[in-house]
Amino acid sequence: MISYSTISDLPKEKMLEFLAIYAKDWLATDGLWFQSVESKYGMDEAMEHDVNVWQKLGVIEARRIKEFLDLPERPGISGLKQSLAFRLYSPINSDRIEISENQLTYYTEVCRVQSARSRKNMPLHPCKIVGITEFTAFAQTIDDRFTVECVSCYPDLIDTQNACVWRFTLAENDPDRS
Repeated sequence: MISYSTISDLPKEKMLEFLAIYAKDWLATDGLWFQSVESKYGMDEAMEHDVNVWQKLGVIEARRIKEFLDLPERPGISGLKQSLAFRLYSPINSDRIEISENQLTYYTEVCRVQSARSRKNMPLHPCKIVGITEFTAFAQTIDDRFTVECVSCYPDLIDTQNACVWRFTLAENDPDRS
């Protein structure tokens, strides 16, 4: 039996393990409230609330990460890349990033939400609209010059090698682009 008095007593490896537990618990909470609304009121109602929640959470999470990382007002592509690595689900997510010129492409290789719904024999979550809302709120809070495009996401899944793919484009005509 391991004995620690508080979270701050944990050694680094245990802290990282505990962070993954927190991330899984947070994601489970997100899924449970969604499924509760979905089962009582249907998918459309659940999606309406999901979009509202993620629009607000995207801004809150981005502000806190931006402050934590001490990023400048407009940190550009490098700031967005760094910020994505600190999202709530980053310790449990399987993802990768590609950068070319003024674009960052974010690939979610395995989606824990869709995997869980599949395991439970539930229909897949039509998350494209939520993703557009969430990623736009997040990216534009990190740097207001970003636009977000869904490349592939259920129900419009084009890239079958990844759960979803998102493209973030930094305004080209801005001399402060970094």
